[in-house]
Amino acid sequence: MIMTITSKGQVTLPVEARRRLGLKPGTKLAVVVTDDDRLEAIPVVESISSLKGMVPKPKRKLSLADMDAAVAEGSKS
Repeated sequence: MIMTITSKGQVTLPVEARRRLGLKPGTKLAVVVTDDDRLEAIPVVESISSLKGMVPKPKRKLSLADMDAAVAEGSKS
């Protein structure tokens, strides 16, 4: 995805990025310049309830034992 900076310093996020991240008009973004001179745009969340729906529901429910096993497996790497 390519964006162009206007003479006023404005950019338009491509629709694909907005849809994928669930960004709506009025969403605020924090922009961070990393040590390797990259820009990161991070949505500013005002309340925890605004996060609802950003992550799809799992295909199946997991028990605590399933989650513990996944964490244990991931820590082996």
